[in-house]
Amino acid sequence: MIDPIYAMVGLLVGLLIGWTGIGGGAVLTPLLVTVFGQSPTIAVGTDLAFAAVTKLAGVALPSVRGRIDWPVVGRLALGSIPGAVLALLALRLVPHVAANTATVRVLAAMLLATAAALLLKERIRQKGVQWTAEVVAATHRLQTPVTVGAGLLLGVAVTLTSVGAGALGTTALVFLYPLRLTAPRLVATDIAHAIPLAIIGAAGHAAFGDVNATLLASLVVGSIPGVLIASHLTLRIPESVQRGAIALMLVASAWRLLKL
Repeated sequence: MIDPIYAMVGLLVGLLIGWTGIGGGAVLTPLLVTVFGQSPTIAVGTDLAFAAVTKLAGVALPSVRGRIDWPVVGRLALGSIPGAVLALLALRLVPHVAANTATVRVLAAMLLATAAALLLKERIRQKGVQWTAEVVAATHRLQTPVTVGAGLLLGVAVTLTSVGAGALGTTALVFLYPLRLTAPRLVATDIAHAIPLAIIGAAGHAAFGDVNATLLASLVVGSIPGVLIASHLTLRIPESVQRGAIALMLVASAWRLLKL
């Protein structure tokens, strides 16, 4: 049965995703925990399933599919998939109460890291260009292992908190491939990488009983029209203002989580 309140939440998150490209785990998970009182592990598991559905829909679009850099996706997945499995094993081995406590703390830290990534994204891109220009030969040798390492960290973080695949994933790619990945290719590549990661994470959480099917259905029903509406509206808000507002919201969410 669809819950209209959660459908409205899905609508608002869908609008945010459509306008800014951000709004999945970084907004939805802390909202479910702090406002609606969902347990942290259920919020994370349900949001990972939500992310898998929405990103599958996104990557099915020809405009996205044709821009994916598959070699980069493969390098990230070499690290992120084992990272996701390790995180799921860790959750399985600790008591449920301890898992919820750890999830809240790690989630707060990931929100703060995401806020910093949003605010520093352009500076990180400039550093990446400088690094690539100064050590061209070394860069080509280091790109693959560093990308795999970044994927490993993302796999652990996303599986534990559902946060990081978007803002932190694109920030890592901006630094590692500043010349290779244009903005459209960057977004498409990040979406493609996030799909198997979200599916594995959601499947693991579902096996632990941490995916709420009713909640998931309500969120998806609301989010789909939200994304479609936002895609047909033009909001002339400077990107720097958008990033600043979202970063402030993430910091506020992290503060509320730490107060729990």
